[in-house]
Amino acid sequence: MITAARILWRRGRAAAALAAAGLLLAACSTPRTGPDPASPDPGTGHLHGLGIDPADDTVYAAGHHGVFRLGGGRAVRVADRHQDTMGFTVTGPSTFLASGHPSPTDPDARSPHLGLIRSTDAGRTWQTLSAEGRADFHALQQAGDTLYGFDSQSGKVWASTDGGRTWDTRARLPLLDLAAHAHSPATVWAATGEGLVRSTDGARAFRAVPGAPALVAVDEPEPGLLVALAADGRVVTGRDGRNWTGRGRLPAGGEPTVLTAATARHLLAADTTDTVYESTDAGRTWTVLHRPDGQAAHP
Repeated sequence: MITAARILWRRGRAAAALAAAGLLLAACSTPRTGPDPASPDPGTGHLHGLGIDPADDTVYAAGHHGVFRLGGGRAVRVADRHQDTMGFTVTGPSTFLASGHPSPTDPDARSPHLGLIRSTDAGRTWQTLSAEGRADFHALQQAGDTLYGFDSQSGKVWASTDGGRTWDTRARLPLLDLAAHAHSPATVWAATGEGLVRSTDGARAFRAVPGAPALVAVDEPEPGLLVALAADGRVVTGRDGRNWTGRGRLPAGGEPTVLTAATARHLLAADTTDTVYESTDAGRTWTVLHRPDGQAAHP
């Protein structure tokens, strides 16, 4: 069984990826100044999540300075909101779940931690569902009727069976990403930066998956099929955590940070340069959807 004390972080690129994640956590926990109207737009900031809205196939990116629609090489901030949006995931047409921190200029902010929030209008407005002031979910994964979240405050995986209104706390472990599928919601995978761990009891206990590469992000677009980003930028796939096959590699740039598999072939990814990439051939080739230039477009 994996515990925080028993996971030893290896050196090299996996350690670099973890260090980047640690810097990201520190950045998201440090008080920030609000956007200065006289200064250039800060852009997306660190990217925390990517998704495709099935309502219209628009690609969305969630980052340190808001949620953005991507298209034509531009990133358009939704509703001029600057909230630090963590754990971003698309769960249905125009329906998003997220966590994070309010904008420092938000006059209605009641806590530095948003808990679980939901939007049903593609990020224009958000409703607090639960855990405001208590949880900061850095990963959220819907698997059928079960919602999993990794809370960075407690270091534990949380689980909800009522849409995120109430929660049970499960295993404590350091992780970077979660994956699960509606076909088998009790099976949960977690990328640790060192390798891969698996739970078969709804995230109550995890065990290491032998032979898995050092993974920083993982998704399960089909039952039992894992698509993942290794710490060195390789895109790999494995069936039930075994028989890993290299499919391609992210273009040279920063360390890989985010992966979303809309399907086994349609992938979105980002790296520490906050560049967003798209592949439609299972990771063999990639195109740039957005490259930050310090300026985000306004609606």
